[in-house]
Amino acid sequence: MKISRVALDLAKNLIQVHAVDTSGRAVVRKSLRRAQLLPLFRNLPPCDVGMEACASAHHWARQLQAMGHRVQLLPPQYVKPFLLGQKNDANDAAAICTAMSHPEIPRVTVKTLAQQDMQALHRIRAMRMKQRTALINQTRGLLAEYGIVIAISPAALRKAIPELLEDADNGLSFAFRHLLAELYDDLVAIDRRVAELTQRIERNVRADDDGKRLLEVPGIGPLTASALIAAVGDARQFRNGRQMAAFLGLVPRQHSSGGKTRLLGIHKRGDSYLRGLLVHGARSVLRTASDKPDDRSRWLMSVATRRHRNIATVAQANKTVRIAWAILTREQRYRAA
Repeated sequence: MKISRVALDLAKNLIQVHAVDTSGRAVVRKSLRRAQLLPLFRNLPPCDVGMEACASAHHWARQLQAMGHRVQLLPPQYVKPFLLGQKNDANDAAAICTAMSHPEIPRVTVKTLAQQDMQALHRIRAMRMKQRTALINQTRGLLAEYGIVIAISPAALRKAIPELLEDADNGLSFAFRHLLAELYDDLVAIDRRVAELTQRIERNVRADDDGKRLLEVPGIGPLTASALIAAVGDARQFRNGRQMAAFLGLVPRQHSSGGKTRLLGIHKRGDSYLRGLLVHGARSVLRTASDKPDDRSRWLMSVATRRHRNIATVAQANKTVRIAWAILTREQRYRAA
């Protein structure tokens, strides 16, 4: 029995294995526990191993690559059409195995530990910011119940709470003052934690050669550069800058038929967090474009005038990604237009 391809349907505790030989006939169909997976592959000669790009996939991919196996990570949306019958682990693994035989399906590059470390920093920082927003909204809501309305601004709330605690004539009870002081302490702690995480991200990206080159591009700051490196890794996996922009969801959806091309809004696939950073950076470029005489600024203002500022913002984000692709693949510095 010579195994040609092995597909794994990953889960938290059980992993479904589907293997085929060189003729495409299924030779292994079984479910393994996590501890049983690596011993199985130690006894196999190097072969193609496929998984959906999902939770824990990059970890298993690195483990199997270290054993000499050739790992393919497939986007889940491209595996779904190959599913036969009802959805279950066995059928999912068989669908992955079938999808592996189609070379036109794009593959996801396996992330390194450094990339995952950087991505973890961004995820934790984003979580802390959501917690801070929820805390601010709850505090404003509670104060409104006591007849105190604070402006919709984090800075306004940070300034108002100490003043409210010092004001003895605002009608707040002793019990609520104690609660308000605790909420303020929580807010200060989260602010401190977000600042620490931001500084750590900035230090890491400024110590990275690719990061320093990306920081020269208008619309890319330390957070965007760091998130771009963590999400993309080796930009050579994309044939051109448009492919990388499509990977990040910054190209139009298409609904064409009968030779008639119809483009819709951007399809928003990929990393929404990184896409948001790129759009925010593009918005800052657009804000200052009217004061600059270079070709890029004139093009951007022309788009904003003919279409809409939001369309111009996304167009600039798309252009930023294409520039980033060129910088990462050619290891060149940014040259202004």
